[in-house]
Parts: sequence; C-alpha cells; structure tokens
Amino acid sequence: MAIGKWIGGFLGLLGGGPLGMLAGIVLGALADSVFDSDNYFQPGDAGMGGGSFDSFQQRRQQGERNGFLFSLMVLVAHIIHADGRVMHSEMEYVRRFLRINFSADAEREGEEILLRLFDEKKRMGAQRWTDQIIAVCQQLAYAMPTEQRLQLVAMLCEIAKADGSIQQEEREALRQVCLNMGLDGGTSEQMLGLGGKSLEDAYHVLGLSPDATDDEVRQAYKRMARENHPDRVASLGEDIRRSAELKFQEIADAKDRIYRARNMK
Repeated sequence: MAIGKWIGGFLGLLGGGPLGMLAGIVLGALADSVFDSDNYFQPGDAGMGGGSFDSFQQRRQQGERNGFLFSLMVLVAHIIHADGRVMHSEMEYVRRFLRINFSADAEREGEEILLRLFDEKKRMGAQRWTDQIIAVCQQLAYAMPTEQRLQLVAMLCEIAKADGSIQQEEREALRQVCLNMGLDGGTSEQMLGLGGKSLEDAYHVLGLSPDATDDEVRQAYKRMARENHPDRVASLGEDIRRSAELKFQEIADAKDRIYRARNMK
C-alpha cells in the first residue's frame, strides 16, 4: 500500500493538524512506504465504497491503527533524540521492535520514516521541533482514547530503555509527552518500571511509595488493570494487542510481588 493511502486514512480521523503537517512532510519524502500492508484493509477491497457498517468499521479501525503507528514513530523520533544524539543501540532496538511487533517491512519502512523526521527536526531547530511535538501530543489527547495513549507511552518507554540507561533528557521528554497527551506526569516512570524484578520496581509500576496502604495498593492495581487491559486496544490490530498483553502481565507481576511482600491476598 502506498504511504499516501494510509496517511490519508488517519488524517480523515485526526483532521490534519500538527500531526498531519509531519505526515505531509514524510509523504513528500517517501513515495511508497507503509507498515506491514497485510495488516491493512486495502482501499480497492470490496465494501470500501458500499457504505456498509462492516466496511465503515474496517475503515475506522484502519485509520486508528495507522494514526497510532505514525504517532508512535513521531514520538520515537522525539524521545531517542532528546539528548541530542541517536545511539546505535537505540536505532537497533527500534528496528528489532518493529520487526518483532509488526513485520520485516515495518523495520525498513519505519527506519526510513524516522530518518526523515530526524532531518525535519534538524531543519526546524530544537525549539520549533519541541513546540511541534507539544502540539502533536495535544492533538492526540483530543483524538486518541486514553488506553491507546497509554500503550503509546509503554512502547516509547521500551525503546527509551534500549541502550541500558535512560538519560535525564529522555526522562523529561517522556514526562512532557505524558503531560501534553493529558496523562499523569508520573505515567512514564510507571511504564519505565515494567519488566523490573525488584520490589522497588513494582511500586514504581503501580505509582506508589512503599508506605502506601494495602487499600491503596489494591485500588492502584485495579485502576491500572482497567486502563491497560489488552481488549481496550484490540481495534489497533493483533500485534499491538499482543504488546499490550505483555504489559498487562508485567503489571500483574508487579502487583504479585507487592502482595507477597505484604502477605496480602
């Protein structure tokens, strides 16, 4: 599928705006790229012009998925370049992340999109780029459900941890992304704690301090389980749902470590 087709699909949902401006820049540079075309409903397929409810739902889900994927790449470009440099390990992790979670084509095409976005940041300058990212995040806060925004942040945090250390600039960039997307500023620290094995990591995941009460622990877990349930991002595709399942399990693992340490049931 040509990149113009899927960009057009999600712009119909998001209404252009700052994300649309960046999409147009990428569209102008990349003539025929797309994430794993097998995951998309093709515009030439039967039903797209018929106006049936099923075809409408397919078009809407296609638009949601495309918007999610392009938003992910824009924010990845921002986060991994937050400290003014792009580490080889970070780019390699992004390639692997795209290959494992989406497809081999996505690995190549996602890298092309990232390189074009890096060029655009250089052309804009750091301040104008940051202003653009703020506007993009604010657009996503309006147009994207909370559960999808949480999944975006979780994926961004996975990538930020790729080189084995998280620079302060990256932490602050993640925090600002959360705030401008209408999420709690501590959301990124919670997601950065995913996959950790210590009790301290577990408290970070639930957004709690060790002196939290048992009731606060239960309430925090119930809230996170509700907001991060894989079913809430199922419309984005089975690959993204699988990533959400892993996140959901890591949240449950964090809860279990705290419960065992407190002899809670």
